[in-house]
Amino acid sequence: MRRFLLSMLAIWSMSVLADQPIPTEPAVVQEQLQNYYFDAARRGDVPMLDTFIEAGYSLDTRDEKGYTALILAAYHGHGPAVERLLAAGADACAQDKRGNTALMGAIFKGEVQIARRLLSTDCSPDQRNGAGQTAAMYAGLFKRDELLDALKAKGADLEAKDPLGNTAMGLAKGEIRMPAPQ
Repeated sequence: MRRFLLSMLAIWSMSVLADQPIPTEPAVVQEQLQNYYFDAARRGDVPMLDTFIEAGYSLDTRDEKGYTALILAAYHGHGPAVERLLAAGADACAQDKRGNTALMGAIFKGEVQIARRLLSTDCSPDQRNGAGQTAAMYAGLFKRDELLDALKAKGADLEAKDPLGNTAMGLAKGEIRMPAPQ
């Protein structure tokens, strides 16, 4: 099946890149496959994602920023792609290099339905990013009250503090603690 995927992508890329030489080095081919995979997630191209899934491609492959296809699909608002990736076993708890999750990205972008779907996974509602922030803090900061309520219902600690002392409830009230000026 993997060879089938490589053949399909090679044929497709030949039509798109007819004037460019076809790479044969494994590292170059792997990089191109990753680019196609991440582009499919960004565009919400479920049929292309299906091709990768059926070929056994690693769903939690990461790009240079640590983004997975699920993080990209959630951030770009592609609910059907998010659903397909989750159904195929993508890790909903995966974090990028800054520690942000697909749920945090969906909340940031205001993708309420996608965020609700991600809330139904087994991830901790109090998972923190590299800055010590939780999804509830994002919901509070960006005034996503319906998601704040859903996070609370899932058991999120709305009084948990980030390193600056911000809480989800404080952020929802507009109380934002910033680093002291230097």
